[in-house]
Amino acid sequence: MAADFAWIRPEPMGIRIVPADAWIDPARPVATALVTHGHADHARGGHGRTIATPETLAIMQVRYGMEADSAVRAAPVGYGETLALPGDVRATFYPAGHVLGSAQILLEHAGERVVVTGDYKRRADPTCPPFTPIPCDVFITEATFGLPVFRHPPIAEEIGKLLAALHGHPERCVLVGAYALGKAQRVIAELRAAGYHAPIHLHGAMERMCRLYQEHGVDLGDLRPVADSTKAALQGQIVVCPPSALSDRWSRRLPDPIAAMASGWMRVRQRARQRNVELPLVISDHADWDELTATIEDVNPHETWITHGREEALLRWCQLNQRRARALALVGYEDEDD
Repeated sequence: MAADFAWIRPEPMGIRIVPADAWIDPARPVATALVTHGHADHARGGHGRTIATPETLAIMQVRYGMEADSAVRAAPVGYGETLALPGDVRATFYPAGHVLGSAQILLEHAGERVVVTGDYKRRADPTCPPFTPIPCDVFITEATFGLPVFRHPPIAEEIGKLLAALHGHPERCVLVGAYALGKAQRVIAELRAAGYHAPIHLHGAMERMCRLYQEHGVDLGDLRPVADSTKAALQGQIVVCPPSALSDRWSRRLPDPIAAMASGWMRVRQRARQRNVELPLVISDHADWDELTATIEDVNPHETWITHGREEALLRWCQLNQRRARALALVGYEDEDD
């Protein structure tokens, strides 16, 4: 029974793998950390040893100055590769479909199987491999958008809105607020897939991460720093910036920008108004309500543990569908889209 899984212990600072003396996505430095992906609420520097995909380690090196070239401090694990941990625990990394390098982790011990998803989505994303459902006994899932109101529209519709605004106002530019890791690159890649091949201009804070994606084989096309263009040259162009720059003095150098924001939270009109977003784009790198419930059905675990999100609604859904479930009390895990 799932209740007997004493070797995997949810604690406030993260998921503890007791026999291995290791943690998954711990909120503070530990001796051994298994990291699902590079967002700051899951990946932190200072661990004695960090186990993650090569892409996540590269992201951590850029973002947190981690010594990714040290075999003592960093242990790269490819998708489908199994790592033997102390205490007779096996860990296998599988794609999570969230951002570049993101992984769900299958833990096996004493004939029992636990999957920790980290953050994930089920929709196609040209910048990372798709989520793979892994059968298990205990499924530890995020619930960032764990409310029935959150049903993300097809991304082609949102990209279409962006392009329509651009073509409808050739004297202006469209300024897209998008998070530097994952969201920005996905928006750019989806624009390319939609046939937009003109240069896309970047705020300086976006350049390094976009370059890292390109170094790992993600084609983002012609990207140019905003600093290299005049105000007149940016008319009729797309500019990508951090969300904080939408209302920053920096944006004044742009030609009457249409403020857009790419986030799953743009489904909530109040959030768009709070940020003075003229063009809300509901583009999320997390599973929506239908994806969360469908994934639980696909994996079909004996028990589901729900974390860092809207646990109550998903917990109730499990109960109504005769599925054993519990909500975890982890701290320090927030959606980077928030």
